Amino acid sequence: MSPARRTALVSVGAACVLIALKLVTGLATGSLGLISEAAHSGTDLVAALLTYFAVSVAGRPADESHPYGHDKAEHLAALAESAILAAVSVYIAVQAILRITDSRPSDVDATWWAIGVMVIVILVDLARMTASARAARRLGSPALRSNALHFAGDLVGSLAVLGGLLLTRAGHPRADAVAALFVAVLVLIAAGRLARENVDVLMDRAPSLAEAEARGAIQAIRPPVELRRLRMRQAAGRHFADVVIAISPTAALAEGHAVADDVERAVRGAVPGSDVVVHVEPGLPGGLADRALAAALTVPEVREIHNVSVLRVGDRTEVSLHVKLPGRLPLDHAHAIATRVEAAIAAAVPEVGAVHTHLEPLADTTEAERPADGQVAAVETSVERIVEGVTGERPRELRFVRTDEGLVAFLTLGLEPERSLAQAHELGGEIRARIRSERPEIHDVFVHTEP
Repeated sequence: MSPARRTALVSVGAACVLIALKLVTGLATGSLGLISEAAHSGTDLVAALLTYFAVSVAGRPADESHPYGHDKAEHLAALAESAILAAVSVYIAVQAILRITDSRPSDVDATWWAIGVMVIVILVDLARMTASARAARRLGSPALRSNALHFAGDLVGSLAVLGGLLLTRAGHPRADAVAALFVAVLVLIAAGRLARENVDVLMDRAPSLAEAEARGAIQAIRPPVELRRLRMRQAAGRHFADVVIAISPTAALAEGHAVADDVERAVRGAVPGSDVVVHVEPGLPGGLADRALAAALTVPEVREIHNVSVLRVGDRTEVSLHVKLPGRLPLDHAHAIATRVEAAIAAAVPEVGAVHTHLEPLADTTEAERPADGQVAAVETSVERIVEGVTGERPRELRFVRTDEGLVAFLTLGLEPERSLAQAHELGGEIRARIRSERPEIHDVFVHTEP
């Protein structure tokens, strides 16, 4: 049995004992204060049963019908408890006012044993309040916290009833009804506060403190992240955050995913235990090329855009770009998509006078196999000679695969660490061109450079 359910079950047993004590003593002595406290404890029993049920339901894991879990069951129970408390407190208040205004005071027998019963009740209330408060803090349970507040109200009400009995015993017969009215008002205030808190949660009222902490954590991320929207709600002490951020439209998918991970970590660090969902959107493009790329990507059929170039031709600006589409697409369909791309760019970037699209097929998976030993010995010797002639050293790694279109060479070059990336790229391009010129049976060459 979970700690929350065990605490709720103890409350059920305690409520049963207190109802019996207060009701029997109240009927025997005619004390409205004791009877009101018995009714109050009756609501405790209902509340404890609701809490026991709620924490049992809330403890269930998320399922297909409840993907966010069952945490709000605790708040439903607490709301039902507040309604019961409000109804009982109104009834007690009416009865107390009738007794106070009656010209003939009610006959209340404030015996010593009735006072002894109230002392016992006060001790039990104190123990219940302490146990529930500690469990609520440890488990973060709203239902147990509401029970602790309820028991605190019971404790104050029991002290008021004890005071009323002592004053009645001292010759003030209306003191018992005054104590009952005090209990009723106290319970009504507690019920209103409890209802407001749980309605806020059930209506998904934003937790302002947690939201401010999450917003601050996102704004502290470096490099800065454009936060477009942050929505938060809570249930059973757990926070849920929906975050929308924007990144550059030219950023790669992996880069967007990494930024989203940074946001998730920041929010969970600021609001521990929170459930965070991050949605990434393209931000406002900066340069003309970025704006053209963002516009082209709005066409649904487009799979990839690259080599976006901005050209100044005379007094007008032109844009050229490569558009990748599925290779099996009919040419007329591909041309229609390219036309939509050009129209999207022209509409989004009106300062562009012309748009030129170059259509390319997306690369399909190509079957390849390793050639047998000795089949490419001569080719391997030629490639090694070319590399050594350009770089002064043999390649660190060289291997071949055979495809339907010819051989594909993969080679790794070791270059000086101080050499720039542009120089390394130029060197690799030179080697690639020489190999393909000297060995036409090699269909493609992939050159990897490293220090």
